[in-house]
Amino acid sequence: MLRIIHQRSEALAELRRICDRTRDDQITHKEATVHQVLQAVRRQGDRALLHYTEEYDQVTLKPEELRVSGLEIDAAYQQVSKELLAAIQLACKNIEAFHRLRIPKNWVQFGEHEVVLGKRYTPVDRAGLYIPGGRASYPSTVLMNAVPAKVANVPRIVMVTPPGPDKSVNPAVLVAAQEAGVTEIYRVGGAQAIAALAYGTETIPKVDVITGPGNIYVTLAKKLVYGTVGIDSLAGPSEVLVIADSSANPVHLAADLLAQAEHDPMAAAILLTTDAMLAKKVVDEVERMLVNHPRRLLTEKAIAHYGLVVVVDSLDVAAELSNEFAPEHLELEITEPWSLVEKIRHAGAIFLGHSTPEAVGDYLAGPNHTLPTSGSARYASALGVETFMKHSSLIQYSPTALQAVAGAIDALATAEGLPSHADSVRLRVQTPAAMEPETPTFPISPESGF
Repeated sequence: MLRIIHQRSEALAELRRICDRTRDDQITHKEATVHQVLQAVRRQGDRALLHYTEEYDQVTLKPEELRVSGLEIDAAYQQVSKELLAAIQLACKNIEAFHRLRIPKNWVQFGEHEVVLGKRYTPVDRAGLYIPGGRASYPSTVLMNAVPAKVANVPRIVMVTPPGPDKSVNPAVLVAAQEAGVTEIYRVGGAQAIAALAYGTETIPKVDVITGPGNIYVTLAKKLVYGTVGIDSLAGPSEVLVIADSSANPVHLAADLLAQAEHDPMAAAILLTTDAMLAKKVVDEVERMLVNHPRRLLTEKAIAHYGLVVVVDSLDVAAELSNEFAPEHLELEITEPWSLVEKIRHAGAIFLGHSTPEAVGDYLAGPNHTLPTSGSARYASALGVETFMKHSSLIQYSPTALQAVAGAIDALATAEGLPSHADSVRLRVQTPAAMEPETPTFPISPESGF
C-alpha cells in the first residue's frame, strides 16, 4: 500500500500531486453552498443559524440554548479524569509560556532633525475561535487558539463548536476553554458558525479575527468572509514529512506516519530516507500496525492515496525535496538534526531528533499546532500572538525635519499628479510660524513601552 520510489523526478511529481490534493472539481459546488449559507445568516441572523444547525447537524436548538451556560462548564470538570485535567493544565502552562515570548514590542526611534518613528501593537477587540467537534473532541485545539488570544490581551474571546446529538459540548473541550480563560462559548458549527462570527447575529457577536481549523465547508466559509474579518489561514488536511537516516527506528517512523494518516482520508504521510533497507522495514511496519488500527478504514485510504516513501542519495537531496513540498510538519529523524536545519527553508514546524515525535508539538510542547498546509509554509507561519494583534506606525516630524524633505515630497507628488499632496507640505514650510525654532515635547522615551 505504501509506495517506495527511487527516482528524483518521480518523487517531485508525486510530491506536487500530494500538495495539490485539495484542489478538486467539487470545490466550486461546495463554495456555492457555503455562499448561500453565509448570505442567509447575514440576512436572517439566529433564524438561519438554527435552521442550518438542524439541517446539517440534526440538532434542534432554541436561541436561548445557543450559549453554553456556566453551570455546564462547571459540570464538565466532574466529567473528565484527573489525569486529563492535569494534562490540559500542563499543556496550557507550556503554550502560554511559549507564546509570551512572542509578544511583539512597541518601539520608537529618535532620528536626525527631531524625527520620531515607531510602531505600536494593539490587540483586536474581539476574536472568534472555531473548534471542530460534534462526535470528536479537540481540547488541544482549544488551547492552541485560545491561549495566544489571551496572551495578546484580546478583550473579548468568543468560541464556537458543533454540538453533539444531545446538544452537549464535549466536557474536555469545555474544561480546556475554562483553563484558557474562555467562557463565552456557543454550540454551533459549520459554515453557519463562521457566518455568525463574521456578521454577527442577535445572539453571537461579530468578531474581528476568526481562527481555528474545520472541514472543507468551514475552510471555504473562512475564505469567503476574509476581508470582512481577518482569518488565521485556510487549513487543509494534515501532513507530515519525515527525513530519516540509518539511525532511525523503523517502528517509530511507521507510528509517526500513521499518526498523520489517522487524522483524515486526505492526510499526507511522507518519508524521505537515505537507507533503502530502512524504507522497506517502515513499509512492513505500517502494514503490520494497520491490521488492528481503530481507524483503519480512513487511515488506509490516506496511506494508499497520499502516503509515500522516497529513497534519496543524500540528506541534502532530502532537504531539497522537502523544501519543494513545504510540509506542515517536518521531522528530522537523523543523527545530527541541527546540521540540516539551515538547509530547510519551508516548514510549518520542525521536530528535531529521535525523541521528538510530531505528537509532542500537537499537544503540549508550547509552539502552536495550527500550521500552514498544502505548500503554504512557503509564505505563511503558525498561528500565534501576532494573529490577534495589529500594528500602527508612529510618525512625528519637527518643522526643521519637514523643511529638510519638503523638496523631495514636492517632486514625488508632482510626478504623481497630486498637487494637494505637495501643497500640504509647501504651505507648512512657507508659513512664517513654521520657520520659527521649536522645541517639540515627546511624551515618551526610547525606553518606554508606551
